[in-house]
Amino acid sequence: MSKAFAKSLSQLNKALIRRLNALFIRGQPPPARPDGRVVPPLDALASGSGVAVCKVEGGLLRSSSAFPYFMLVALEAGGLLRGLLLLLLYPALRLLGHGRAIRAMAAVSFLGLQKDAFRAGRAALPRLLLEDVSAEVFDAAVASSRRRVVCVSAMPRVMVEPFLREYLGVGAVVAPEMREFRGRYLGVMQDESEVLRGLDVEKVIAAREEKGRDGDDVVGVGGLGSSFLHLFQNHCKEVYVPTESARRRWHALPRRRYPKPLIFHDGRIAFRPTPAATLAMFMWLPLGAALAVARIASFLVLPFSLSVPLLAALGMHNRIIANPSSAATNLFACNHRSLLDPLYVAVVAGRADLAAATYSISRLSEILSPIPTFRLTRDRAADCAAMQAKLSGGGGGGGLVVCPEGTTCREPFLLRFSPLFAELGRDVAPVALHSAVGMFHGTTAGGWKALDPLFLLMNPVPAYIVQFLDTIKCGGGGGVPEAARAVANEVQRRIAEALGYTCTGLTRRDKYLMLAGNEGLVDVDHGAKKKTASTT
Repeated sequence: MSKAFAKSLSQLNKALIRRLNALFIRGQPPPARPDGRVVPPLDALASGSGVAVCKVEGGLLRSSSAFPYFMLVALEAGGLLRGLLLLLLYPALRLLGHGRAIRAMAAVSFLGLQKDAFRAGRAALPRLLLEDVSAEVFDAAVASSRRRVVCVSAMPRVMVEPFLREYLGVGAVVAPEMREFRGRYLGVMQDESEVLRGLDVEKVIAAREEKGRDGDDVVGVGGLGSSFLHLFQNHCKEVYVPTESARRRWHALPRRRYPKPLIFHDGRIAFRPTPAATLAMFMWLPLGAALAVARIASFLVLPFSLSVPLLAALGMHNRIIANPSSAATNLFACNHRSLLDPLYVAVVAGRADLAAATYSISRLSEILSPIPTFRLTRDRAADCAAMQAKLSGGGGGGGLVVCPEGTTCREPFLLRFSPLFAELGRDVAPVALHSAVGMFHGTTAGGWKALDPLFLLMNPVPAYIVQFLDTIKCGGGGGVPEAARAVANEVQRRIAEALGYTCTGLTRRDKYLMLAGNEGLVDVDHGAKKKTASTT
């Protein structure tokens, strides 16, 4: 009995040592060629054409952990309780191997989610994954236009395929599918053998049917775990397997070098949800909620002269760049960063009489707004007449703040400006806005918009830059479509130039089709006939 116990204890000790070594030694040395020569370094793979087989985890991506990606799915698609459960399981996940840990995280993150409603893979994950792409691996294996790239991942296909195909232009993706039943995920992934049985390896890896190349042109970049290992062993002429020390020296791919610019993304989480950062977020939530309520109360109860210094003491940082020419202007046009844009313009201008021209915001946001809101209907003639009446004093007097983009954009890009404000024939003061958050985004395309102000004000130190630009004279172009379009384009150009942003021709419709699968239209009923309006 004692011998059996000692033998079991010895086996357990060896197993624990192997697991602990795996926590620190993630990479393996480059494999030796049969003739004894060592595989050349990563730079040597950059030359030539053919096919590159690249492992996503620990190969294409610099991080040695897939935890942040599953945590983002858990928080965005499953909610705070699911994210908290995944965080509590993190110590146990560290004792599992790479493949088993991914399967466990997939079970927690996906179990019960609706398949048709899952959009985190297309809307939220690409930003996080792009920020983790290794510039060195990208240059060596992905960037060449003469090379076909096949990416292999142990993570679910629904998480990685939109990022790999749409933003990196990868030719093929080998990854397991999530099993589902009656439209809901079961939290179980396909086995590797099942994935390979349904895979035409000769077509996907060697690509002989498309390009007529032989298998000697295939090179590989390995990574973490042993999943799909035989794809590298049987089809790659050379395989580079980075070590942990090599990954530490890698650099992030700069934004300017993204094959496709990242313009739209969704989700509330603004940080990389590592275990430590996620723990800090959960610890901050009670204090952040109380702080947001205090900030909202300051906006509602106190005049601007008192609320501004109090809000600064509560952590809201603002930078103001004034312009004397905008002092006498009643029409302000700004780019759209969050629901609070018109409020910031009104506060900085010291104009409590300014109204925010909006298409469709939640009733709660209207109630909490410290300045009047002016609802538009997307009936061009009616909206133009109502705005003219407002500016002329017939609608209560005062001025207007409009956001011609029609929806928010988080990245340094400007969407196409609607010329409606320029058709009024009034002088317009462009206002350039830049916002920065560290924990939560105050906008969403697929979530509950009534919580937008709360999430924005829950950030520890939200920051805004408000810059007033020279007034544009457009009194002679009122009602002329060509002149109004020229004014709108000029306002867009000036704001982009002041902020260092890039002008685009994209619209609200493009954003919502990509992020939410709809055109961003909702039916609103304001006591009269039902109309179709856009969300922001």
